[in-house]
Amino acid sequence: MKPVPHATSLRRAPVQRRSAERLTRILDACAGLLDEVGYDDLSTRAVALRAGVPIGSVYRFFGNKRQMADALAQRNLERYSERVVERMSGMRPGDWRAAVDVVLDEYLAMKRTVPGFALVDFGNQIPVGVRHAEPNHRVAERLSVLLSGHLGRAPDDDLRRTFLIAVEAADTLVHLAFRVHPQGDEAIIAETRELLRAYLARVLD
Repeated sequence: MKPVPHATSLRRAPVQRRSAERLTRILDACAGLLDEVGYDDLSTRAVALRAGVPIGSVYRFFGNKRQMADALAQRNLERYSERVVERMSGMRPGDWRAAVDVVLDEYLAMKRTVPGFALVDFGNQIPVGVRHAEPNHRVAERLSVLLSGHLGRAPDDDLRRTFLIAVEAADTLVHLAFRVHPQGDEAIIAETRELLRAYLARVLD
């Protein structure tokens, strides 16, 4: 199983601090508007107005709103990775159950608190209701790299496949939990945690 290459929707990467700050404002505005009006009513003009930048600045980075949503999803993945790494830095190496709890808990925390995340997360929700395989492959690859050192093993094909199956299963169940309850049904989340531990124990114990 080959790693999924990094994907970016940016027309032009920011090279100066001012440009990077403008991109951050654009993505923050996009995230906020996704929560307020949804994807269908999102527009580049509304994003520019909310971000306080000329419409040309938006088009300098993105050709359309789909590319903005994709870039927001990539930023979510980067921030998620940072949160997981920070939490794991104080953990005992080899404790894969604690690591899996961190992976799930940080995803749930972002789903509950990060603007726009409920619609975009890592890229598999836009357009609404459409699920794509690539984001889960990207998440599984990232987790394979992040957790391999903690687990004391190389991110080989078997580990990538294991994490892909775990990510796909968790993704489906977490979405079910949030359909049942706006903040995520705790009983379903608990069952998801047990399912992940039972499956991963076959490979990681």
